[in-house]
This record gives sequence, structure tokens and C-alpha cells, in this order.
Amino acid sequence: MAQKILITGGAGYIGSHIVNLLGKAGHDLTILDNLSTGRKASILYGNHIHDDIENLEALDALLAKEKFEACIHFAGSIVVPESVENPTKYYKNNTENSLNLMRLCIKHKVNKFIFSSTAAVYGMGDETGRCREETAVAPINPYGWSKLMTEQMLKDHSFAHDDFEFVALRYFNVAGANVDNLIGQCTPNATHLIKIASECASGKRDKMAIFGDDYPTPDGTCLRDYIHVDDLAQAHVDALNYLVKGGKSEILNCGYGHGYSVKEVIATVKKVTGVDFKVEVAGRRAGDSVELVSVAEKIRDIIGWKPQYDDLELIVRTAFEWEKKL
Repeated sequence: MAQKILITGGAGYIGSHIVNLLGKAGHDLTILDNLSTGRKASILYGNHIHDDIENLEALDALLAKEKFEACIHFAGSIVVPESVENPTKYYKNNTENSLNLMRLCIKHKVNKFIFSSTAAVYGMGDETGRCREETAVAPINPYGWSKLMTEQMLKDHSFAHDDFEFVALRYFNVAGANVDNLIGQCTPNATHLIKIASECASGKRDKMAIFGDDYPTPDGTCLRDYIHVDDLAQAHVDALNYLVKGGKSEILNCGYGHGYSVKEVIATVKKVTGVDFKVEVAGRRAGDSVELVSVAEKIRDIIGWKPQYDDLELIVRTAFEWEKKL
């Protein structure tokens, strides 16, 4: 069933992949993006409006005019070390702007809301490093707190308004590029490991750093659950279909359920690309947890998500092929 959807931040890395899938499915899309980190060429479907989400007068008028049926909210800041250095930016851009958006959605009866959350809400995780939706939330940086606050606001608004339902997807480490090589990560000065390693392999960087090799893990480097961006995009499509069919509000992990260390990822990039680039060891970064790996059965059971690209070499290959194309 085609829906009229507002997508904030739809020109960005993850947002553009969701726009691609929803556009192919025939939905009527409006993308609100100020292009601060996204790019217009990544928007393959829909109508793009170049504006800031904090322009509340324009946002109010847009929602009044278009009468959207759903909102998918990606617009936000995502760099963990930056959030430690500049928390004000994160609480304004991620929390305050999200509150204003959901307030206006409720005002204009946009009653299906999908939110881009993060595994950073778990902080260090539990002693196993495995995170269930029921795992205690304890962010260790302002980025994680800004997203957790938005989750709480969504829960409170959903409780207060019977017809307002949401799905918040807690992303683990999103990586790779569209399997058809149509879109990928274009963010300037990106901090994602596979993106940086791909830049090294394609000759755009002379070297890269491992931030800490003295963590209590088998090889001393942090462990993360890497999920292909097209699988993540499909999770949003499945979440929308779930809400359209009358589904109730949910917070769901979005990952594969197994992790790789930083050194394992770099070794895989070198293997797939055939390039032995330079890697240095630097000090730990502020706000990094030792291990974050999802337990993600709930998302399969509740919204029927079936990932197709759970393969680190495939993730790396798509990222590298896109990097060469840029």
C-alpha cells in the first residue's frame, strides 16, 4: 500500500538507501535535508526540499499542506567523539529537533513514525557485550543520550496519543554500499571504520589508525556488529509495513548478532581489495565501548525482517566498489 512519507535526512548515507527502496516500491516521498552531510545526487526518488528541520514555521506549513501518512526521521548528528566535545550540538540537533518534529507530526496527524536510533544507548553493554532490547540502557556519551532521550519522548507521546505509533530501530555498525552500486557513503570526513579502510585501499588516504589495541578482547581491539546498509534499509520498509498494518510501538535492535574486531575488519578489507595499506595504533578515543553486539531476534519475529547480506566480505566489497566510483 503506497504511503505519503516525509523523510528527514534522506540525502544522507542511510537515508538515501531507504529512499531508494521506498521509491522503488512506489511510495510518494518528500525528502527534507539541508545537505550539510548528505548530497542531492544520492536522492534517487521523491521531491527534495533543501531546508533545516529546525525551521519550524516552514516545517509546520509543509506538514499542514502535504498531509503525510508517515515520517521517517534520520536527520541528526552521529559522530561520537564530536558529541563528547560539543554536547550542545547533539542535544539540540538530535533531541530538541526530534521533539519539535514529533510535536508537529502529532498536530498534523502524521501517526506513523520511524526513528533512527542507535546501539550507543546501551553504553558499555552488559558483561557479555551482547545487547538485547531489555538490556539496561546506560549511554556513555552525549550522542547515545541524545538518542535515548528521543526514544523516551516517543514512548511518552505514543502513550499520550492513542493513534500515534512508532518504531525506533537501534542500529549497530552500519557499513557497505548499495549492492547495485547506485549509492553509498559520501559523508565528508566520515569516521566509519570500513569507509576509512576503503579510502586507504583506494589510495585516498595514506594510512589509518586503530584507536586503542589494549582493550580486554582477543586481539585488543573493539568488537562491533556490522550490518549492511541495504539490510538496514529493508528493516525500515518492514517497520513501515508493520505500522501500516496496525502494529503497535516498538523499539528494536537492528544487527546480525555477531561481531568482528577492528583488526579483523581491516584484515578483511586488505584481503578483499588486495591492498596492504599502512595502519598505525593510536590512543583510545573518548566514548568508545569495548564490545557492542546485538541480540536481534525480536525484529525478525515482530516485523518479519529477513537480512540478505550478512557477509563481511560482501559488505567490504560493496564499500570498496563504491569508494572507487566516487
